[in-house]
Amino acid sequence: MWGVTPDIADSLQMLGLSFVLSAVIGAEREYHHKDAGLRTHILVGLGSALFTVVSAYGFAELIGDRPADPGRIAAQVVTGIGFLGAGVIFTRSNVVHGLTTAATIWLVAAVGMACGAQLPLVATAVTLGYLVLIPLLGTLTARMPKAHADSVLALRYRDGQGVLRSILSTATDLGFRAAVLDVTETAEHTVEVRARFTGKPDQHELITTLSALDGVERVAAVGEG
Repeated sequence: MWGVTPDIADSLQMLGLSFVLSAVIGAEREYHHKDAGLRTHILVGLGSALFTVVSAYGFAELIGDRPADPGRIAAQVVTGIGFLGAGVIFTRSNVVHGLTTAATIWLVAAVGMACGAQLPLVATAVTLGYLVLIPLLGTLTARMPKAHADSVLALRYRDGQGVLRSILSTATDLGFRAAVLDVTETAEHTVEVRARFTGKPDQHELITTLSALDGVERVAAVGEG
């Protein structure tokens, strides 16, 4: 019962390999100060490998000669990792954060499953590919030209102080083209403007910069209506 059979010895080696490979990827995420770091990736990779090993070998004595599906438990790992990855994705100011971290958790689970399925070369190659390609892809995507996008913003500012001129010139300096859609004067000596800004897809920087201008009381993204 407690003897170390060749299958068990191989499985222990693969669990050790999954620990090492998951730690390598987790260390890279930890170095970049991501929420899911070394410990999370080790647990995901090692747990995925263990589930795969249990699925392949854990029920051999129970089922006897009956047909078995070694992937019955391992297949559920993919679903479970999907829920775990969704937990690290959040939205702030219409900007989605955590997608790369969620994808990395998913990748570590796949590496762990490859180890559990006795595919050490595949798991190692994928880990090395991650370490080499991710920084390279980050550099390439940063240099790629981005398609222009439209952002419609509602702005409220104090009247008579040249604020609108400052808004338009600031937007131009940031690389946006501005077009005023409508203007409404209010009773509190303020003006509300709805304007379309065409430029970079990320409007977070635009909203933050315009909100900091003197005389601007409110900046918010709206639909064109």
